[in-house]
Amino acid sequence: MSRETLNTQFWKAAKILRQDDNTNSLLDYVEQISWLLFLKCFEELEKRRKDDAEFEGKPYRQIIANKYQWSSWTNPEPSTKLTGQLLLAFLNNELFPHLRSLKGVNGSSVIRALFEEAPSKMLKDGNILRDALDAIQEIQFEGADDIHTLSHLYESLLAKLGREGGFGGEFYTPRPIIEFVVNMVAPKLSETVYDPAMGSAGFLVEAYKHMRAGLGTRIQPDDERKLQRETFFGQEKKPLPYLLGCMNMILHGVLTPSLNRRNTLADDVRKFTEKDRFDIILTNPPFGGTEHESVTANFRYPSKATSITFLQHIMAKVRRGGRVGMVIDEGVLFKTTENAYIEAKKELLEKFVLHTIVSLPAGVFANAVSSGTGPKTNLLFFDRKLDEAGNPIGTKEIWYYEVDAVGFSLTKTQRTIDENDLPDCFEKAKTRTLSDRSWIVSVDEIIARNYDLSASNPNAAAAIKHRSPTAIAADIASKQTRILEIMEEIQELLEPKGNGNEDEE
Repeated sequence: MSRETLNTQFWKAAKILRQDDNTNSLLDYVEQISWLLFLKCFEELEKRRKDDAEFEGKPYRQIIANKYQWSSWTNPEPSTKLTGQLLLAFLNNELFPHLRSLKGVNGSSVIRALFEEAPSKMLKDGNILRDALDAIQEIQFEGADDIHTLSHLYESLLAKLGREGGFGGEFYTPRPIIEFVVNMVAPKLSETVYDPAMGSAGFLVEAYKHMRAGLGTRIQPDDERKLQRETFFGQEKKPLPYLLGCMNMILHGVLTPSLNRRNTLADDVRKFTEKDRFDIILTNPPFGGTEHESVTANFRYPSKATSITFLQHIMAKVRRGGRVGMVIDEGVLFKTTENAYIEAKKELLEKFVLHTIVSLPAGVFANAVSSGTGPKTNLLFFDRKLDEAGNPIGTKEIWYYEVDAVGFSLTKTQRTIDENDLPDCFEKAKTRTLSDRSWIVSVDEIIARNYDLSASNPNAAAAIKHRSPTAIAADIASKQTRILEIMEEIQELLEPKGNGNEDEE
């Protein structure tokens, strides 16, 4: 299937779904197209599994019964074609109850968890849904290239959800940030990878791509089995991000990851044993959230703030010899007035090797808020190491790097730009090179600052002095772009609403 045709059918289906009264927002129709694509993709997966089993002379037990397979209930033949109220009745009274009653592991558990609460609301007009089904029906998965193209289209929809819906922090971490974190941590085959706040599973997807690329073109069946069934683990509290994450993993080729829909912070960190832990943790926990006291009781240093409780969860979940790469709110680093923050950072420095902190510019998560630059964030990289006696090795010094440009504009649109400090940071991190943008701070200095870990570049004046004309121009262009976006937003508020049928691209 050509990229142009696939692109056309994908956005055609999204545009059709927007016409329904129950899909007034971008959030609504993203959810609708996600569960529809999931069921179509899962049927393709079942066919592939069945063919593989028959080739090996093994029996295969189908997870979704024939009557509820995508091709059965979306059959376009006039004599059996479901549409209108009959289609909606079938979905509500037969299909969804069947999916929610599935028992077993792997695919069954994933589908059951997905459809316990998704879709959160159904389309009102069965005829509109029928038209969307017909558009999606034209999307054919004839090879790896089709899946690759569709995965990019799906990611563009998630990015659009961040830009227009102000939900970026929940669903979508910018791809350059994810790629940088994964490359820094460098997960390898046979290592388990965990994201306790997976959202749309961007970190897990990129980790899979990184690990798969490291195996070359000729991957062994046992290696593929490990990647599919024993490597990727994730948890997500909310139903819609969970749905998006499952869909994203499947589209990128991870068909049976271990993904759970639950509140990660409901786990008591004092009860974890080594078998509950993971080799690699890659994550972007939610910013600015709060939890009830019944949840905060699960932590050694109770706090209602999710940012510091997630850090505690991550420290308790990394295995001996394990590695962590994560996004963190700047407030966690500099806050020195609340006991939970001080004690958690003290434990981080005493029991882990916090080797690198990368300071990101404001605006990286502009897509996470309805207006403004979004939260100021940093990247933390730390390892859990033990000495010969089995005692934890603590931090001696931290290498810092201050990033000004990340390869995209620091605005809601996140347009691609040439200026990007991340490759330079990656290369310098290998040897902990000192420069105008990078410096080292001893743990003694951190302790003297009452565990303030925030980045304060001692070379700031020199960095500004030696800033390239390209960087300055990019910064000016970024600010001009943001001004234009604000003007467009004001104009949209002043103009009467359209008919909701605008193009998606």
